[in-house]
Amino acid sequence: MATQSPFSFAQNLFANGPSVFTPPDWAIDELQRRVVLLLNHVLMQEPQAMARLVQQQGRVLKVQWLQWHLQLRVSPAGLFEHVPLGAVLDPVDLQLTLTANTPWQVMQPLLDGDKPEVQVQGDVQLAADINWLIDHVRWDIEADLARILGDVPAHLLVDGMQAMVRTLRQFAGSVRRPGSTPAESAA
Repeated sequence: MATQSPFSFAQNLFANGPSVFTPPDWAIDELQRRVVLLLNHVLMQEPQAMARLVQQQGRVLKVQWLQWHLQLRVSPAGLFEHVPLGAVLDPVDLQLTLTANTPWQVMQPLLDGDKPEVQVQGDVQLAADINWLIDHVRWDIEADLARILGDVPAHLLVDGMQAMVRTLRQFAGSVRRPGSTPAESAA
């Protein structure tokens, strides 16, 4: 049985160049598992969010961006379960497709405090609950850092990150967007 080296993706990166780089399935699967762990960590801090999701147990959500996708199933506990890459679940109850073509087009609305454009297909109630989660659930990163670093260092670190985000927002606002006039970019 031939096994693939975990570093074969590096050979592909240097052979094909970064524009053609596609991470191996095991790396994508592991990243998705980490994202689900983070989502569940944040959800567990919000009992109301979990209560909303309990009502949707067993439903399947698919988030799509270009060729990448993440499938989640709502568990009986009101959390998300990762659906592995190879498992295709039919039917998908709700599909959210990011319409942006570049990472910058995804990040720009986030930096402006908005949501990126999303095409929604599927169950209306599940879509409403997911939208409620997006609007109302926030990660209290300072509390998590305080458990590791202590209160003062966590507060200073979060303040520094917030200052960096404000600066990035100012910079992003000053960058002229394609197809806009300088007056529109400044507005």
